[in-house]
Amino acid sequence: MGTISDTNDRFNARIRLGDKEFQPMISHEELLAAIDRVAQRINHDYRHREFPLFMGVLNGSFMFMAELLQRIELTCETSFVKIASYQGTTSSGRVQELIGLTDNLQGRHVVIVEDIVDTGSSIDFLMRMLAGHRPASIAVATLLFKPEAYRMNYPIEYPALEISDRFVVGFGLDYNQMGRNLKEIYELAK
Repeated sequence: MGTISDTNDRFNARIRLGDKEFQPMISHEELLAAIDRVAQRINHDYRHREFPLFMGVLNGSFMFMAELLQRIELTCETSFVKIASYQGTTSSGRVQELIGLTDNLQGRHVVIVEDIVDTGSSIDFLMRMLAGHRPASIAVATLLFKPEAYRMNYPIEYPALEISDRFVVGFGLDYNQMGRNLKEIYELAK
């Protein structure tokens, strides 16, 4: 059985996923502290809004969504959609809906929960898709935000952490489906 020191030692080391090597970037403790701050802001901003819907974007958001919702003190609902735009370590620039929306969003306050926002193509796709359902409001909460890479005009209201334009894995983010289970964030080694 591993100990805390084993976990810290592992985080201080590089890891290999397939043909790529990654180096430590953000610790588990830093991630949880950032999620605490985002949850506090959402709890404050939505305290007078009835039953907000938190919509997780699969697969990457599942760990962030779970941690975030444990800190949300509001009566809320959850839903998931699945879209894809990454191939390997780069965004394909195309977004394809894989699993669609089944909830009635008319008049609802929707919070999109993303693992990472970089170019914004996924956010653009989701905003256009959701707007047709006439929600009362749409906001975006993301674990990681890359402002240098972002090319859209939609506001990212609830970024937990801003990072540089580096390829990252862990805490739900993957490289060719590997690394999602890591509880820290690692960046592609230079």
